[in-house]
Amino acid sequence: MMSTVNAYSGLGVSTLDTTKVSKTATLSQDEFLKLMTTQMTHQDPTKPMQNGEFLSQMAQFGTVSGIQDLQQSFKDFSASISSDQALQAAGLVGRNVSVPSDYGLLSAGGEINGSFDLSAGASAVNVVITDPDTGDVIRKISLGQQSAGSVPFTWDGLNNAGTLASPGVYKVQAEAGIDGVNTVFQPAIQAKVESVSMSSGTNGIQVSLAGLGAVSFNKIKQIL
Repeated sequence: MMSTVNAYSGLGVSTLDTTKVSKTATLSQDEFLKLMTTQMTHQDPTKPMQNGEFLSQMAQFGTVSGIQDLQQSFKDFSASISSDQALQAAGLVGRNVSVPSDYGLLSAGGEINGSFDLSAGASAVNVVITDPDTGDVIRKISLGQQSAGSVPFTWDGLNNAGTLASPGVYKVQAEAGIDGVNTVFQPAIQAKVESVSMSSGTNGIQVSLAGLGAVSFNKIKQIL
């Protein structure tokens, strides 16, 4: 088996190991070519550098340089996307959006609006509003027969007795009898965007919704 030749030994330089190059001491292409020229000038005449070695080192340098350029391109692309999302999110402050949620905020004299995706047609579709603390049913809204697809709903704030419920956050649940089985669906609730924040972690851009708290910008289904 042939031993590995250290082409830099004549210069007192060890073979380039990209895993050991510090972030502050990277080798540019010009510097690499100068190093290769110096190496060829001072090589041992009795043991000249083979073409295969030269081409191999050039290929290694090209591969490392290409990977670094690709990584930088991805970083620039990611930063561009984040900036665009931040601008879009900032423009949502004060507007209503629709996000998947089991809760909705009933403001004084207001209502809760939302929708849910019905997987199949059903003859008895209901939206149930409950107190999140006690579990008591505040209002059961009958939507009757519905076809498969998006089903909108509105709670006007009246309880089952016909009087206005107190303002606050309520649990919202959609249910339908499909093929004899009572099936529950998570609704998408409409809420107002109060603020936008940028997170340095994996959460990314967060929007703060009235009554619902912070949710990921990517969870917004519709801008109203």
